[in-house]
Amino acid sequence: MKNISVAIIILASLAGCNFSKSVEKDFITGLLTKGDGLSCDNVYLSVNDEKTKETTFIYGQKFKMNFDNISGFKKENSNVFPGMQIAVISRDGDTVLQSNDLYSEYTDGLNLSPLLLSATVTAASPITSGSEYTLFVTIWDKKEKGTFTGEVDFKVVSNRHLIVDANKISYNEVYLFSKERGAVIPDNRIKSNENTYVIFEGISGLKEENGIVFPGLSLIARDNENNVIINYNDLFFDYSENGLSATDVQARLSANFILNVGEIKNPLSFELTIWDKKSDARITIKTELFAE
Repeated sequence: MKNISVAIIILASLAGCNFSKSVEKDFITGLLTKGDGLSCDNVYLSVNDEKTKETTFIYGQKFKMNFDNISGFKKENSNVFPGMQIAVISRDGDTVLQSNDLYSEYTDGLNLSPLLLSATVTAASPITSGSEYTLFVTIWDKKEKGTFTGEVDFKVVSNRHLIVDANKISYNEVYLFSKERGAVIPDNRIKSNENTYVIFEGISGLKEENGIVFPGLSLIARDNENNVIINYNDLFFDYSENGLSATDVQARLSANFILNVGEIKNPLSFELTIWDKKSDARITIKTELFAE
């Protein structure tokens, strides 16, 4: 689809003072920008430093709103002094994330040409999957009155590759995470010798005894030739007697593994099960992984 955008430039002179305003909207992403005294050559979204027209993100995924060659700042000793505020607003009008000034530490200003600014959002708690939000970014000149804003609607979804079968255990979020990349794995592609985590947030349904729960956790993975690649009967075996803090488990429960790809035949059939050693509650995650 052709990238369609519209721009309106207003130039005016009032009482001997020149000022400029601009409005531009990308009709594919819905990204709307407005300039008042500041201008920008290009504003776009990116994931992993690659431009994207997507506005739907996997829970835990990071994305950026980028401002390339933003200009119009008043200079002092060749430096400029931008401020940047971000806010994420839910469909109900609640502010779920806010940062007052991402550039507050640059008290001596910036001397970059071209000036490239960006705002990063991680689509994770208090953001939730299955919800829609609006990201607002405001840039201003700390030495003058110029401003430039960007806003875009976005959705957050869970990883559709993870198939969940739950019995008496519920959760808020589950996702794959790479420690080395410091990022969520949205496509189930695992790199060799990468420390990969399966992370649960908000698990509930485990039987508590004085604030302690007693989960078990197993992992098994087979390649496309039915060779067993991973096999852990109970990663929480050492906690069978004393258990774990219910509060800690509810906040986050995770298991990690490392694959040495070698001769693994893709795809891998992967299964993780959490069960309650004090009741019949359990939850199983099944998916296919692709080792690279």
